Amino acid sequence: MKNLEENKTTILIVDDSDVVRHSLKNFFESYNCEVITCSDGLDGIQKATEYNPKLIFLDLMMPKVDGLKMLQTIKGMDALKAVPVIVISANTDRRNVLSVLEIGADRIISKPLRKEIIIKSINEVCGTEFLINASKMVEFSDSDSEDIKQHLILTFLNSFEVKKAAVLTAIERKDRDTLRAVMHELKGNGGTIGYPQLSFISDSVEKALNTMSFDWTFIQQKCEQIFSIVLDINNVHREVIQ
Repeated sequence: MKNLEENKTTILIVDDSDVVRHSLKNFFESYNCEVITCSDGLDGIQKATEYNPKLIFLDLMMPKVDGLKMLQTIKGMDALKAVPVIVISANTDRRNVLSVLEIGADRIISKPLRKEIIIKSINEVCGTEFLINASKMVEFSDSDSEDIKQHLILTFLNSFEVKKAAVLTAIERKDRDTLRAVMHELKGNGGTIGYPQLSFISDSVEKALNTMSFDWTFIQQKCEQIFSIVLDINNVHREVIQ
């Protein structure tokens, strides 16, 4: 088990969305927490074993080892089974919530993530003293919610060109696995930054790629729609911050 900075509360974030990892890391570091992040359930299990976190935020849908398998694994380990787990999911219907809670999750929260919901969930699971004891809180102004949203969008936009290049290359090579992984991440990103249309189209592409037979022309058209939506997001965002 690794030794971290003394007197810091360690939080593990496991999510394949770089936007979610970045936003939660920034949020918890404002409380002077030690934040460990990873993008896959297998790596999450290893990090949990190494760092023994006080709290885990866990995405359910990840392309390799998913959140359910990670949750089942750590809840079967004596050293980790008592660690509170807050699940992040775009699917919060009653059946999904109950199944996740039965496996051992303490709470399930939906995307897009909101500061007040995060704090409320932590207070319910860990007690109101959890973040206070982590360190002196940074005071937030009334405009923080909008500032956080704009920061998330900027983080997404800054990383999108790499994703776009990966999509174009995957289509050219007919690389279904790479394209499916990118679409899954974009689906999560759309919910995180508050653009459900981006999530909807990415989900339709991901579902099509999961079928035995699909039309690459359809895939290309949907990806062009995604590019157009992101261009619109970029134009709107740039106007807001000017």
